[in-house]
Amino acid sequence: MLRWFKERFSDDMGIDLGTANTLVYVKGKGIVVNEPSVVAINQKTGQVVAVGKDASKMVGRTPGHVVAVRPLVDGVISNFEATEEMLAHFIRKAMEISGKKMLGPRVVVGIPSGITNVEKRAVRDAARNAGAREVHLVEEPMAGAIGTKLPVGEPVGSMVIDIGGGTTDIAVISLGGIVASKNLRVAGDRLNDDIINYVREEFKILIGEKTAENIKLSIGSATELSEPIELSIRGRDLVTGLPREVVVTDTDIREALGPALALIVESVKEVLESTPPEVVADVMHRGLVLLGGGALITNLAKLLEDELKVPVYIAEDPLTCVVRGAGFILEDLERFASVLVEREDELAREK
Repeated sequence: MLRWFKERFSDDMGIDLGTANTLVYVKGKGIVVNEPSVVAINQKTGQVVAVGKDASKMVGRTPGHVVAVRPLVDGVISNFEATEEMLAHFIRKAMEISGKKMLGPRVVVGIPSGITNVEKRAVRDAARNAGAREVHLVEEPMAGAIGTKLPVGEPVGSMVIDIGGGTTDIAVISLGGIVASKNLRVAGDRLNDDIINYVREEFKILIGEKTAENIKLSIGSATELSEPIELSIRGRDLVTGLPREVVVTDTDIREALGPALALIVESVKEVLESTPPEVVADVMHRGLVLLGGGALITNLAKLLEDELKVPVYIAEDPLTCVVRGAGFILEDLERFASVLVEREDELAREK
C-alpha cells in the first residue's frame, strides 16, 4: 500500500532551467519534459499565448502584437513573469505525462555556477510561485558530473565543461565540492550570433537564429575535416532586399566559430592554472568530460585535446546530463546534501 502511494503521489522533480531548453525529471519516471525555453506573449492583453515547442515555432513568425521571448539570458532570469509562467506550464505538463498527483512538488533546480545571490533568489522565487513546495538549488557543472556518474564525493579530481545555450561552465570537482571554476558568457547563443554576423559580412545576406543553429549543427566544426562539406542557405539580400541563396562551407563556419572557441579553450586553461597540482594530476590521468549541447560540435573534443594535452571525453547524451544529475540527487537527497548550493530547510533556519 505504501509503495503504491509513493508511486502515485511521489512529488520529487528535477529541473534543468536552461537558456535554450528546459528539461524536467520526475522521480520514478525519468525525463518527461524536454522543450525550448521560449514563451509567446500577446502584448495587447499581456496573456501567454504559447510555451515551449509551440512558442518556439513562432520565433520570427509572429504578428506585431505577439512576441516570442526567451525569459532566460546567459543562464539567468531576465523576465521573471515569463519564467514563472513557463515553469508552471512545464510542471503541470510533467505531472500530466507522469500521471502523478503532486500537491506542490519538491524540486531540485540546476543553476549556472557563479551567479549572484539575487539571481539565485529569482530562480527560487519563480519555482515557488510556479507551484513548488520546496526548492533546492545545485550548480549545473556539479549536477552534470553526477549525471555522468563521476565520483564527485571521492578524494579524486574530476573536470567538466558544460557548454549550454547561454553559458559555458568549467569546473574541477573533488570531495563533493567545486575546487576551481569559471562561468563564461560564451556558449551556443554566442556561436549562433557569430555565424549570423559572419554571413552578413562575407555574403551580404541576413539570416535568422534558427538558420544559424542549423548551419552550426550541420557543418560547424572546431578543427579541419577530412572531407570538406557545404550547405545551401537562404536569407535576405542586404543590397536588394530580396531573397537570395548562397553556399557556405565548413571552412567559412570554422572561421566564424574560431574566436569564441578560442575563448573557451583559454578559460579552461585558466581554471587548470588555478587548480591544486594534485587535482590537476588526477585530471591529466582521468581526462575531462564535455557536457551540454556544445559538446556536439564536431571535433571540439579533438581541439581541446590538442590544446590542453589532456584526454577529453563527450558524455553519453550530453544534453540531459544536468537534469539526470538532478534526478540522482532527488533519489538520495541526504547523500547529496553537501553538493546543493541552497537547501530550503537551511534557508528557513537562517530566517
